[in-house]
Amino acid sequence: MQNISEIDELIKLISKLPGLGPKSAKRIVLKLINNREELVKPITKTLTEVYKSISRCKNCGSLKSNVNGCNNCENNKNKYNKICIVENIADQWSIEASSVYQGYFHILGGTISSSTNEKKEDLLINSLVDRIKKDNIEEVILATSATVEGQTTAFYIQDSLKNTNVKISKLAQGLPVGGEIENLDDGTLISAFKNRQGFKK
Repeated sequence: MQNISEIDELIKLISKLPGLGPKSAKRIVLKLINNREELVKPITKTLTEVYKSISRCKNCGSLKSNVNGCNNCENNKNKYNKICIVENIADQWSIEASSVYQGYFHILGGTISSSTNEKKEDLLINSLVDRIKKDNIEEVILATSATVEGQTTAFYIQDSLKNTNVKISKLAQGLPVGGEIENLDDGTLISAFKNRQGFKK
């Protein structure tokens, strides 16, 4: 295949997406090029709109519309007394899809040790404490992954909440060591939530 710089750059970018390598990226690029009107134009338009309109909420960590605000924070229809803390949006979506949990979410955006650039401030712990007080939260559920980084982050959160009276629990059996929330099936998630335990050091 004759090298065209624009195509090479697009292949490199797409290959950075989760689960995709150079071969898969090449197939996707060819599909896009061969379907310019049906795929490239609407994808380009939608990506531009997402880039302009969607950002991370600095209060709860979820995705929010710069026009309509954050659905996670502004969910006033139901008054919950629980907050589930997850590492990323994919974890939130997985838990929501299982229908095992009804309550607020707090999305950390990573873990303390997941990268050298990760800052504790980015986990929005201060806003978590504010939400607990403002919304009269009774229970915080730590749904971080069963990895070293996930557990380290859970301990840090527990320490940060020691001056509150909130009950802190963690997901229980069914969550395999080293497992990540977004990769668990519904049955495993349901078991982990129903059998959650008090969190202790």
